[in-house]
Amino acid sequence: MSGWQFSPGPFLVAGPCLAEAGDLLPRVAGRLAEIGARLQLRICFKASFDKANRSRAGAARGPGLDEGLALLAAAAQASGLPVLTDVHEPAQAAAAAQVADALQVPAFLCRQTDLLLACGRTGKPVNVKKGQWLAPEAMGGAVEKVRAGGARDVAVTERGSFFGYGDLVVDFRGVARLRQATGAAVIFDATHSAQQPGQGADGGSGGRREAVPALLAAAAAAGVDGFFIETHPDPARAPSDAETQWPLDALEPLLLRTLRIWRAARGED
Repeated sequence: MSGWQFSPGPFLVAGPCLAEAGDLLPRVAGRLAEIGARLQLRICFKASFDKANRSRAGAARGPGLDEGLALLAAAAQASGLPVLTDVHEPAQAAAAAQVADALQVPAFLCRQTDLLLACGRTGKPVNVKKGQWLAPEAMGGAVEKVRAGGARDVAVTERGSFFGYGDLVVDFRGVARLRQATGAAVIFDATHSAQQPGQGADGGSGGRREAVPALLAAAAAAGVDGFFIETHPDPARAPSDAETQWPLDALEPLLLRTLRIWRAARGED
């Protein structure tokens, strides 16, 4: 298992939304490792062992803590990539940190003090996703809690803000405001920002995958440090976020375009 740190950019956090049984995770992680080597891009593999914030009780949540961490460990071993996973309860943090190189706090839980402190106490890098209802400045307190727990490396992720019912918008002025408010690396989550919560066929999240390239381009120009993209070999069959995960076969050209913009915005091209 390799170490991970959120700085310097650019970097990518990517993988399927949910950990799935079989060879899916090692297969995707292996492809991501190949892409990272070709593009000279640091990549951290991401998958969730549990998605506790599903829209309906019967929605797919994932394999659970023990099986999910075993699947993540297999992906790390197969690919050599560091891995990240999200935790929903303070009691999960220590166990997840035994396998994961970095932990993530979901957006809906970004104000949960006990969870933030528990993640910080692991000493692992922690990514806190900005709540969809919060101003950038409000994330200063969340990052402060993680650092109070003991984490030295913290990132914050922009993933869109609620706009009326069932839609998200991204205010890219928030990138600089997030960095100023937190002193942390800023990540842009392109696939969750393309969601339309509650607009899916079953009452779950719908989305507009076609918006992802433009959102990534804007984020690259706005100066984010890293990118977050959920990707799957067959998004239509994915048990979660099927309408927004990016097809794995189409990921590399998307990254090439995004990185060109990222570098051009810094005068590097």
